[in-house]
Amino acid sequence: MRVLRLLKPAVFVLCLVPLGLMVFDGVTGGLGVNPVEAITHRTGDWTLRLLLVTLAMTPLRRLSGWGWPLRVRRMLGLFSFFYACLHLLTYVWLDQFFDLWAIVEDVIERPFITVGMLAFVGLIPLAVTSTNGMMRRLGRRWKVLHRLVYAVAILGVVHFWWLVKADVREPLLYALILAGLLGYRVVGYVRRLRRARSSRLETGAGA
Repeated sequence: MRVLRLLKPAVFVLCLVPLGLMVFDGVTGGLGVNPVEAITHRTGDWTLRLLLVTLAMTPLRRLSGWGWPLRVRRMLGLFSFFYACLHLLTYVWLDQFFDLWAIVEDVIERPFITVGMLAFVGLIPLAVTSTNGMMRRLGRRWKVLHRLVYAVAILGVVHFWWLVKADVREPLLYALILAGLLGYRVVGYVRRLRRARSSRLETGAGA
């Protein structure tokens, strides 16, 4: 039980480590010759990584029988949104200097930014409705809404893939991980449909 009490604080600290390293590199000159680009890439990477880890919590819970993955799933999702906010802020502030028209042109003319913006917009309702109060208020609609995370993850991978253009090894890895996570859910859904159909047939035969 003591380990479980320490779990959330430990995960919280671990999720802040990438930010701490980024600040340290910024102070010590470790961000390279283009620090804005480095910050943009790091915050984007951790947004996608934490999003995939969040999606992995449910399969991990079902395959292992452990309860702790569900205890930290919400925190991981919110940290993914946190890094997404830093990613967007870096682009809007340090890259575009709050030039609204330049940002709008980028969104319209550069497809990877378009899908990136769509992914961020999709994260907003997920973050806003992540509280227990919103779960109770929305009821069954909460689960339906939070399936939006699958579309957000796909858009995030596409955003990264279109950004790198040539060397797609890293986005390909993320795409394969996401495909595995989504595939697991599809298989589970099909199995539940089959069980429900078999149950109805047995009930009908018994009647």
